Amino acid sequence: MNQKNLLEVDWSKIPAPTDDGTAAHLVGMTIPQLPLMATDDSSVTLAALPGRTIVFAYPRTGEPGKISLVDDWDMIPGARGCTPQTCSFRDLYAELKAAGASQVFGLSTQSNAYQTEMASRLHLPFPVLSDEKLALTRALNLPTMAVAGLTLIKRLALIVDNARITHVFYPVFPPDRNAGDVLAWLKENKVRA
Repeated sequence: MNQKNLLEVDWSKIPAPTDDGTAAHLVGMTIPQLPLMATDDSSVTLAALPGRTIVFAYPRTGEPGKISLVDDWDMIPGARGCTPQTCSFRDLYAELKAAGASQVFGLSTQSNAYQTEMASRLHLPFPVLSDEKLALTRALNLPTMAVAGLTLIKRLALIVDNARITHVFYPVFPPDRNAGDVLAWLKENKVRA
């Protein structure tokens, strides 16, 4: 299937993911001391970041005009929507920061080079982290799916306060509303000084 437009999606024709319980263990976990490459050419250790951090994870972003990873990508529950999810965090970035997020990061198992091109093309105001070697994915036992021989992170968003996961959004559907849901949660759950 050719991906002509990555943003215009009729979500009523896309199967929604179900809560399979694979993220239930995450609340309360401490983020491990693992450095990840970021699209701004820095190495980021989430565990070392003070304050409230938002990490939204997704299987993989597509490239306009390129062939999908597999023909039935859109029919895999939770697969379609990585670009709309990412763009929603881009569009609400200033509001997320104003609502208490010290940092915002995207996360996938795609290579840093691939993600750097995507971050530039989409004009992202935040870095995207590459867990290409699955170090963080395995350490936290993040929900994953196997597609075309690749291990991909299932779509979720984490609220991390001083290296501890305090809230998880999972499953996420439709993906383009994830940033709005996170923003609403931030406004209801202000960080206490």
